[in-house]
Amino acid sequence: MRWEEGGESENVEDQRRLPVGMALGGAGTVIAVVIALLLGKNPLALLQQAQNQAAPPGVHAPRQESPEEARKVSFVKHVLFQTEQVWSDLFQTQVPRQPTYRKPKLVLFTGKVNSACGLAESAVGPFYCPADQKVYIDLGFYDELKNRFHAGGDFANAYVIAHEVGHHVQNLLGISIESKHRKLPRDTENQLSVRLELQADCLAGVWAHYADQKWHILEAGDAEKAITAAQAIGDDKLQKQGQGYVVPEKFTHGTSKQRAYWFNEGLISGNLKEADRLFSLPYDKL
Repeated sequence: MRWEEGGESENVEDQRRLPVGMALGGAGTVIAVVIALLLGKNPLALLQQAQNQAAPPGVHAPRQESPEEARKVSFVKHVLFQTEQVWSDLFQTQVPRQPTYRKPKLVLFTGKVNSACGLAESAVGPFYCPADQKVYIDLGFYDELKNRFHAGGDFANAYVIAHEVGHHVQNLLGISIESKHRKLPRDTENQLSVRLELQADCLAGVWAHYADQKWHILEAGDAEKAITAAQAIGDDKLQKQGQGYVVPEKFTHGTSKQRAYWFNEGLISGNLKEADRLFSLPYDKL
């Protein structure tokens, strides 16, 4: 995937930080004064120096970042920028009822993170929180995608971001709320979730369609890598890996085949109406 074109988004919040500095107080102050006196130094000067070096509340120092991590962050910023450009254009040309696209924030975190949707750990994978309109991702997920699911590669990684941004598009258009009222009579809550997830896959494909037109991002084999990633995180495959058997009634994201199909539909057609078709089909025809 060619991803260096188009610039970097300014809407990335890096929360992969560690606290630095500790204000002196109580016993720490006494010890510092004693040490200063023993060394023949001015204790007031030492305390002032410590105060200046301590981090103010809520201020954190950047993590030491490897070149590979820096590349991943740059990649995320470029891909997010491309989603911003594509969806801004599509809202103007294909969404007359809401021509302005509100750009989401993307939060990088490590281990766990607080969002308006609650505390989340890396194990949940990348996610979108509609309450604060932010996408959350632990970059370690890309290693898991490559090593555990054998679905690595830049375009596969971009698909992950585009899928979560697809949920943001659903939120802006009111699809997430409207779908609860227009779901087919036999749909359960899980089946509704599957429709929304497959639609986000389709919207990710729509993004890729127009991003390739604009920046020629696709290289040979890229589409196959994204489809492999979509297949790798299908409900049936994950259930089979985790518990040894499949329970369709507990699907929430769709099967490997469905996820690959709807991403590819968006990629080939670039048609927002194709994504909307998901809600007119019987569930067993998705």
